[in-house]
Amino acid sequence: MREPERLIALDRYDILDTPAEEAFDRITRLTRRIFDVPMSTITLIDGHRQWFKSRAGIAACETARGPALCNVAIREHRALIVPDTLEDPRFAANAFVVGDPGIRFYAGVPLLTPEGHGIGTLCAMDTRPRSFLDDQIDTLTDLGRIVMSELELRLLAMTDGLTGTLSRRAFREEFSRAFALAHRHRHDLSCIMIDLDHFKSVNDRHGHAIGDVVLAAATAACREELRKSDAFGRMGGEEFAVLLPYTSLPSALRVAEKLRAAIADQRTPTPDGPLQVTASFGVAALDGATTEMDALLQNADAALYAAKHEGRNRCRAADPVETAGPATRRRVLKAGQISFDGGRCAIDCTVRSLSDESASLKIGTTIGLPETFKLLIAADGLSRRCRIVTRAEQMLDVAFV
Repeated sequence: MREPERLIALDRYDILDTPAEEAFDRITRLTRRIFDVPMSTITLIDGHRQWFKSRAGIAACETARGPALCNVAIREHRALIVPDTLEDPRFAANAFVVGDPGIRFYAGVPLLTPEGHGIGTLCAMDTRPRSFLDDQIDTLTDLGRIVMSELELRLLAMTDGLTGTLSRRAFREEFSRAFALAHRHRHDLSCIMIDLDHFKSVNDRHGHAIGDVVLAAATAACREELRKSDAFGRMGGEEFAVLLPYTSLPSALRVAEKLRAAIADQRTPTPDGPLQVTASFGVAALDGATTEMDALLQNADAALYAAKHEGRNRCRAADPVETAGPATRRRVLKAGQISFDGGRCAIDCTVRSLSDESASLKIGTTIGLPETFKLLIAADGLSRRCRIVTRAEQMLDVAFV
């Protein structure tokens, strides 16, 4: 299995960091019920982590890729069955076996694309050793194929079921058409990236049902301020994007400020009283240096990270100095490694966009990371010294020095 081709196959589904969906949650619930196990996940493996599209009986939404049993299962072309992990030398000292969540039994089927790439797994896990019969393997394999069928259907989906906004793929298709027209005819085009502030704490404190109400109310408030010609899409769990045709940067900033105020004015009833949320905004406009759609998105994204870094609940325009590098970046999904402290410390990462001058990286945490480090991308034979331009939670925007 070649890792670069596997990551390209995963990227095609555009599924990473998307919100929970009942179609997938139903499968993990069924897996627990059918096999009488306490844990089940639908796992996707990117460059540095295992991320759970659905999870039942597991608290974390993602973990490091290295010790993940699913990282072994994706290399298989049939189910990986481990009746007792402590009796298997591959896993006896594994952090997820000897520590939380204490996996003693593991059964995982790889999620195989039509081309045969293993992009993730459907797995059943127990804290006790157990056997797994051939017909049970067949049933788990069939459930895994249902997962892949759902992923294939997502390629055709146009609308987000919860908020009524465009799906991420549909938004990108609309963006691609509008960008090509604006670039060809040299008319204004702007993009706004939106991220609800501290949304994880809303779900943690009030539950996902309230979180869904907040998302629906926030997007409805935004839609009231937008034109019919504007494209409004959901890019991730609480991250959205707006495309503004024939709109300059100053005008886009005014729109962003209206959206910011509209979200802040919303109050969601909860058992603990009305809940108010805010959002951060990054705004970018097409200019002579921006020749690719993803570059414009990256400029808006970098401005969003800056807005969050500066205190949240604000609108930030893309800085032409800071975003000169991303103007030529291309969207990628590559495995990378951050090296610092003279090579004594290393952190796996996923490279989300890349140019000759800069990159956007996703890592487990930015805490303790120095302002400069070395980035290694084995697939490209790249080793470059980097300087952090912006950082926000698990995302870094870096310039090569």
